[in-house]
Amino acid sequence: MNRSALLLLICIILPAGMLSQPAAASSGFDTATAASVWAAALNYIEPRSLQQLSVPQMSIWGLQGLTALDPDLNATLQDGQIRLYSPDQLLIAVAAPPPSDAVAWGAAAAAVAAAGYSASPALQAAGTQGLISSFFDELFNHFDPYSRYEPPLQAAQDQLMITGIAGTGLTLGRQGNYVVIATVTEDSPASEAGLSPGTLVIAIDGQAAYASQLAKLNANLSGILGSTVTLRVEDPAGGSPAADVVLTRAYVPPQTVFPEMFTSRPAAQNFLALKITGFNKGTSDQFSAALVNGLGQVPAPAGLVIDLRGNRGGVLRQAVLIADTLLPAGTIAAAAGRDPDADQKFAAEGGDITAGLPMVVLVDGQTASAAEILAAALADNRRAVVVGSATLGKGLVQAVTSLPDGGELFITWSRVLAPRGWPLQTLGVIPQLCTSLGAQNLSAQINALRAGTDLMAAADAKARAGRAPMPIDMILAIRNTCPADIGGDLDISAARFLMATPAAYQAALLP
Repeated sequence: MNRSALLLLICIILPAGMLSQPAAASSGFDTATAASVWAAALNYIEPRSLQQLSVPQMSIWGLQGLTALDPDLNATLQDGQIRLYSPDQLLIAVAAPPPSDAVAWGAAAAAVAAAGYSASPALQAAGTQGLISSFFDELFNHFDPYSRYEPPLQAAQDQLMITGIAGTGLTLGRQGNYVVIATVTEDSPASEAGLSPGTLVIAIDGQAAYASQLAKLNANLSGILGSTVTLRVEDPAGGSPAADVVLTRAYVPPQTVFPEMFTSRPAAQNFLALKITGFNKGTSDQFSAALVNGLGQVPAPAGLVIDLRGNRGGVLRQAVLIADTLLPAGTIAAAAGRDPDADQKFAAEGGDITAGLPMVVLVDGQTASAAEILAAALADNRRAVVVGSATLGKGLVQAVTSLPDGGELFITWSRVLAPRGWPLQTLGVIPQLCTSLGAQNLSAQINALRAGTDLMAAADAKARAGRAPMPIDMILAIRNTCPADIGGDLDISAARFLMATPAAYQAALLP
């Protein structure tokens, strides 16, 4: 989908006027909107945040966002009043509401912001949305790196990436002077209609399809949810006459799983590799379909490589579902927070559909969040060997809620523990075969594994013995045994070696 089409779709989804929020600067500060947004946020955060914080403290932190926009302003809590000062006068004093009344504190904060807005050209230039965002920026300076507020436009864009853009689930390509179907997404209108790659597309909605207009044709496949598009298609082999296929546009999550086969040398065996670029609402279904299809190849693959390098995470539930398809039993992960609703334990129930096929998981310094959870689950359960470098170390889970302005609030409310009880946050996943120390070091590890010894065993044991909270010097000492790095060709070489050498693979599995 091109940028103009994406913006058009966002305009359709968002309520009228929401995209022109900065215009509020010309008509005055929208006190009611700010009050409702801040009240909803304070009410949501107070019982859920990992650290116990009071509504008054959070409100004052947020009002420091006025100072961030205009250093001449200063908001404080004094003598039972919220006061806003300029360099030469008191602009407003509002009686502090009861400590537990989030709605009243949201209204009080908005009244203080309105007074600052009237006196400050800098605040007027920022507009209502700017002040709302600055409130959250300053508030979350006192939280972890992952709690945040997303303004309406960004929230809408991110939601489209998770749920998918209304479309057909196919992309068009060029074959000589002809337009053909290049890809078809699983569980999409195109796949349900039986369309397949290589099919000729003669016309779309009655207009001839020309290869020179490929970009425009692909953009036009996306549109409003529930609308239709008609493709006139033809078998390239000429086995059947041209026919019209009507597709009803639906939400189609972006493709996040990409299969390939590679051969291990010197054993000359085929292995299935599945690259997972992120976790959205369609990832587990895409993974299952690609895995089943790959396992059905002739000859059948002798092993599985899951490539999580560069995967920044996403929907936790999708990583859990994938782990469930690969583990015969055992804990996948646990989460614990201050709110009892944040406590969760995920266990494998579905059975290993690969029937114990050897498995390697590739990670690097950009592997994060849900991707780390999947890698840790497979390693801790002795189901896979993790290859690469120390991962990012994001082991915190966010609860998400929509706010009255259309924005979204992400609040960290639980910590993730791997199956063996160690914390993912900051520590990350330490590989069993490290590639970030260079080719010479990797060669030494490979030679040791041939002899039945894992040179990373001590570091892996220390990591898995860790319990939260871990001292930062201990974390750094463990991570420095395999420093975080960007993945490269050595990862593939290490995976090939493990797949071709069963004894070394067994030696690399955790005890």
